[in-house]
Amino acid sequence: MPKQKTHSGAKKRFKVTGSGKLMKQQAGMRHNLEVKASKRKRRLNAEQVLSAGDVKQAKKLLVR
Repeated sequence: MPKQKTHSGAKKRFKVTGSGKLMKQQAGMRHNLEVKASKRKRRLNAEQVLSAGDVKQAKKLLVR
């Protein structure tokens, strides 16, 4: 049986840490940045651990 391919959309969105956690980029940094406070932009720019409910599906897409 052939190998399963990694989902190309998922590999662009998620990063696996050394300990196996999945990291994602937070939403809200695409447009209207001039109206957002600098503090808010710094917070949104940080990567975030993927929520527990989404990890199972994302790992399946990443073939892990």
